[in-house]
Amino acid sequence: MTGTTAPRRGGRWIEQWDPEDETFWKETGERTARRNLLYSVFSEHIGFSIWSLWSVMVLFMGPAYGIDPAGKFFLIATATLVGALVRVPYTFAVARFGGRNWTVFSALMLLAPTVAALVVMEPGTSYGTFLLVAALTGVGGGNFASSMTNINAFFPLRKKGWALGLNAGGGNIGVPVVQLAGLLVIATAGATHPRLLLGAYIPLIVLAAVLAAVRMDNLAPVRNDTGAVREALKDAHTWIMAFLYIGTFGSFIGYSFAFGLVLQTQFGRTPLQAASLTFVGPLLGSLIRPVGGALADRFGGARITLGTFVAMAAATGVVVFASGRSSLPVFLVGFVALFVLSGLGNGSTYKMIPGIFQAKALARGMTGEAAAAYGRRLSGAAMGLIGAVGALGGLGINLVFREAFLSSGSGTAAFVTFLGFYALCCAVTWAVYLRQPVAAAVPAAGVEAKPQLTSV
Repeated sequence: MTGTTAPRRGGRWIEQWDPEDETFWKETGERTARRNLLYSVFSEHIGFSIWSLWSVMVLFMGPAYGIDPAGKFFLIATATLVGALVRVPYTFAVARFGGRNWTVFSALMLLAPTVAALVVMEPGTSYGTFLLVAALTGVGGGNFASSMTNINAFFPLRKKGWALGLNAGGGNIGVPVVQLAGLLVIATAGATHPRLLLGAYIPLIVLAAVLAAVRMDNLAPVRNDTGAVREALKDAHTWIMAFLYIGTFGSFIGYSFAFGLVLQTQFGRTPLQAASLTFVGPLLGSLIRPVGGALADRFGGARITLGTFVAMAAATGVVVFASGRSSLPVFLVGFVALFVLSGLGNGSTYKMIPGIFQAKALARGMTGEAAAAYGRRLSGAAMGLIGAVGALGGLGINLVFREAFLSSGSGTAAFVTFLGFYALCCAVTWAVYLRQPVAAAVPAAGVEAKPQLTSV
């Protein structure tokens, strides 16, 4: 029977899954999908906290550590880079091992960077050792890709914007939560006790793995499809959406990692003062991500994405002004606005991905479950690639900050660079998905696109 769960290869496997069938969805599918979404969010949440760990650890690294601001930005950039690269294999691991099985394994993998940081986090440790441990935290970034690919398969197209937005938003909240936890440690025990924060996360990692093992399922119909990967690699929309995702998620994760260090370096905030402000932007950006997905479900992802980039350019202009005038209040207003807008855009861009590929299927004459299956197959493969490239935007942001502070002692030049990039994102979104939305989003040679496909 469709949707039944049966043991297979040592785990909980659902042999058939058809979320586009409304009867199946109402009777059994929605309940199962929501349950898997809940525990996926928790595991991804812990993963994001570990991935962004060094955005907090650098606040504990006072003069005794002997590391300048440029060196700290490079630590953060290293974690970002590894987190981006591992997203590709993590995406395809879901089909190879099962979403539930991989969630258990990837959660337990978080113990490695956490325990390693617990051991080495003290003055006198070599910079190379810190770099190695920061690189290990990148495995937390991979959790996002596998989680999004897994949840994408559970939900019907009409629910994907909401589900993917909630899954990603709940995971993204791991960034402000670890920053809030760091603030608590600094405020109560002082900036010389980072091990208290690290020790608190070990039981949470174990709990995430246990809950995934007990409450999540694998989908047998999701298979490792190298043909889908090749097709996604060749499709121009994979790379166009990856570019736009650099502007949304790349901004979110890059700013999340760098915010506290910018406050310390440019505005002379103490670790406690920086930590008391750092979490606000990532928190708001995470909470609004499901709203971006829901708005995209209703009004179309491209429209919401374009509006987001226009607003991000305006907010960056505010930040450039405040940075040049050394006005911390105005700077905070502009910077927090960037977090909120990047979160909104995160939700809308991810909604666009399955919509684009299902629209292409319809334009090629597919209908019903065949079109839905094609959309899930291609979008699942594309999401890992898009997520990996998008996360590299976080690396770029931290490297640009590093160069700006090395050359001028200020982040103003970096923000001017980001402003130009957002302007380019506006142009690409409009030209490809709005100027001629049907023809551009569904470039099927010899096939006339259908009017309903403009919802991309």
